[in-house]
Amino acid sequence: MDDRLSPLLRRFELKARVFHAGNLCSLVDFDAADGVGHFHLLHAGRLRLVAPDARVTDLDQPSLIFLPRPSRHRLDAGGGDGADLVCASVELGASVGHPLLHGLPPVLLLPLSEVPSMARVLEVLFAEAFAEHSGRDAALNRLTEVVLIHLLRHVVERGLLKAGVMAGLADTRLARALTAMHAEPAAPWTLRELAELAGMSRARFAAHFAGVVGQPAIEYLAGWRLAMAQRLLAQGRQLKTIADEVGYGSPNALTRAFTQRLGVSPMQWLARRDDLPA
Repeated sequence: MDDRLSPLLRRFELKARVFHAGNLCSLVDFDAADGVGHFHLLHAGRLRLVAPDARVTDLDQPSLIFLPRPSRHRLDAGGGDGADLVCASVELGASVGHPLLHGLPPVLLLPLSEVPSMARVLEVLFAEAFAEHSGRDAALNRLTEVVLIHLLRHVVERGLLKAGVMAGLADTRLARALTAMHAEPAAPWTLRELAELAGMSRARFAAHFAGVVGQPAIEYLAGWRLAMAQRLLAQGRQLKTIADEVGYGSPNALTRAFTQRLGVSPMQWLARRDDLPA
């Protein structure tokens, strides 16, 4: 399978910060106030997960739990010997509407036995987690990011999701069009050109893309471009250079598209973002 994830991930930095590595023997509540997603790895023991929809799942085997968006949830390891856990906060472009987040469910839950491709990196991660080596925190953060990439790869390669951009990347024909949009957002893509990349007629491609990804192809492209524009604005880039990089002919054209889709101008969005507490 060709590389369908790198163009999607390249423009939005995946960041993980491990904040717990060890035994948990109590109940912990997480909320959405911190604006980050969460990733939990159960290494040993028993754990009860109360998901954002209040659904309860009892885990008694090594498992991973990924909540890509900020959301309320609870982990309960009370009773017995507790649970050996690695917990991390995850930033994946939630504040700028990364399309990947719209293509993932509120919770991804998988036994580690179902993802054998992760075995070696998990072995290293758990060895770091439950020891006291120099540079442990930095190593855990990077290893968690690698595990997350393995997870996303597994989702695509196994076709685990039936809707959203991850489902589109799992579809051989749609993946060619999506990867092109992700890799070259400034190109003047038309529906006909995208359909040709997918090897489909324009009408069939349009219907299939909307049915799988959940929105028309040109609308998805606009969302991808504007998500990148938000990211570049947050980095302090000038509107003129951003407009060129994300496929709009001028700052005015970008401002019109930004305002139409997000309800505020780029500068208004940036001011609101800067007013948020750090």
